[in-house]
Amino acid sequence: MHSNDAQTLVLTVLADGPLHGYAINTAIEQLTGRRLGPGSLYGALTRLEAKQLIEPLAEEGRQRPLRLTDKGRTALERELRTMAHVASVGLRSLGVGPA
Repeated sequence: MHSNDAQTLVLTVLADGPLHGYAINTAIEQLTGRRLGPGSLYGALTRLEAKQLIEPLAEEGRQRPLRLTDKGRTALERELRTMAHVASVGLRSLGVGPA
């Protein structure tokens, strides 16, 4: 999986609300049917936090929940709209999408 794909998955599952690392990966598994490897997950979290697309909340025991920022919500919406357009064009080209 490409790192941008992992980042998009993380942003997507955080759109429902704050989660900690293990819960993020569980939500991704429910969405896609597979888990991210630790390097992919924590690499994506580090990059997203550096870009200020996600931010940590106060620790809950040993867990550190993360949430989507307003900047992250905007970036996710833009990415998902682009993906939807590409999917629509691709499906139409295959003859299986709406005309």
